[in-house]
Amino acid sequence: MHESSLSGQAHQSVDAGANHSAPQPHPAGVQEILVNWAPQETRVAVIEHGAVQELHLERTLERGLVGNIYLGKVTRVLPGMQSAFVDIGLERAAFLHVGDVWQRQSGGETLATIRRQEPLQPIEKQVFEGQSIVVQVIKDPLGKKGARLSTQISVAGRSLVFLPQDDHIGVSQKIPPQERDALRQRLQDLVTAHTEAGKNTGGFILRTNGEESSDAELAEDIQYLRTTWQKIRHAALSKPATSLLHQDLDLLRRVLRDLVGEATRSVTIDSREQYGLLQEFAKEFTPTALERLQLYRGERPIFDLYNVDEEITRALGRRVDLKSGGYLIIDQTEALTTIDVNTGGYVGARNFDDTIFKTNLEATQTIARQLRLRNLGGIVVVDFIDMTQEKHQQAVLQEFRKQLARDRVRTTVCEFSPLGLVEMTRKRTRESLAHMLTQPCDICQGTGEVKTPRSVCYDILREILREARQFNPKEIKVLAAPEVIELFLDEESQYLASLSDFIAKPIALVAESSLAPDRYDIVLV
Repeated sequence: MHESSLSGQAHQSVDAGANHSAPQPHPAGVQEILVNWAPQETRVAVIEHGAVQELHLERTLERGLVGNIYLGKVTRVLPGMQSAFVDIGLERAAFLHVGDVWQRQSGGETLATIRRQEPLQPIEKQVFEGQSIVVQVIKDPLGKKGARLSTQISVAGRSLVFLPQDDHIGVSQKIPPQERDALRQRLQDLVTAHTEAGKNTGGFILRTNGEESSDAELAEDIQYLRTTWQKIRHAALSKPATSLLHQDLDLLRRVLRDLVGEATRSVTIDSREQYGLLQEFAKEFTPTALERLQLYRGERPIFDLYNVDEEITRALGRRVDLKSGGYLIIDQTEALTTIDVNTGGYVGARNFDDTIFKTNLEATQTIARQLRLRNLGGIVVVDFIDMTQEKHQQAVLQEFRKQLARDRVRTTVCEFSPLGLVEMTRKRTRESLAHMLTQPCDICQGTGEVKTPRSVCYDILREILREARQFNPKEIKVLAAPEVIELFLDEESQYLASLSDFIAKPIALVAESSLAPDRYDIVLV
């Protein structure tokens, strides 16, 4: 691998005009974002007050298609099913249902609630075989089913969703009703102020996380989305059918679009090549993030600054210890997540009621952090330790809601139930950390979780880089479970070869059937 693509891993100290051993703070912020980049995987840690609060991960071989925009070609129209098959250049033809074909619309607040101005026209009157058509993937292929498409195009920004075919101005229904009218008028005024007279340049919907955005941030988003759409239109006119016109941003660029805000003091990345690309992206689309970008070139891996890898390991476990001696047990299932609070060895208060109350109060902060760290979504049931005094219950509930208010993902918390449980919901925005990194353990009949072979592969690659830098061996030997070695010889072979070239050391692979699926040894020769 050439130096630039892994330079951030081999030369690591912050470069923002001078070399430093740790990210330099932006004076207005309390949040730091660390980006660990490798060809096979991008990992992002959001740090607040010295602790890891969020983890984001994207793997090169596992990026989805949702949000991608293609110039498709209609291959077959099925009036009986009111659907059509569209070739977008994938192995299987994609599926377009009449309900997903755009017609002029009005009213409503979101894409799901906008009302059609005219009755739905049969699909055979809207598309025909051989037609080139701009489509967007709204559902990934699954099994033998192709991707599902829509001709109602939407492009997401940090605070807004752009609807290039409509002139509608809307507000997310997740925002409280009493706030929507004022926000809608504010957005309408901004759009008008940034639109040339007599031009219809599309509609906008304010996203939930745009509720607190400043006028400057919204104006920046308006310009970014319109510029993006102009590039898509130009590509549709110049490229052949079945071409990809637009791919939703990768995680690196979504960091600048979605994560950087007024509270962010620095975004530090450990790859020189990607740092340069992010600078160019920020100059064009997110200028306010440019001054926060820093290149890390220190000797230690960037995630070692805040022990992020240790936090990841702990976040995959069931038990979370509290500072007082109490602990949480977190169990995640397909239906819901349960969190059980226990006093453990905590005996610091004068009486048992105070012990319970203080343990529950401490637990609220830890639970709120774990929800973000593990990205737990859907229904969550918290079993606080039983409290006999109602004032204690209300104080715990108030503190819990206060801690959850820091979450960028919308949450809803119910009152204590008669059984002493607190039910809440947290919007699902992406897969949980455990779902991405682990799989059911065959040895324990599925009652536990172990890291997936791909997760183990990437752990090994990072460990090889660390060991090679520290000890400079002549050769490196990897002993791992057969399924891990098989993956290295197949799908991950290019990354292993690139790393071997980069460190200028041969890497030998040895399959050891005696090793558990998530265990490995690295031998330096």
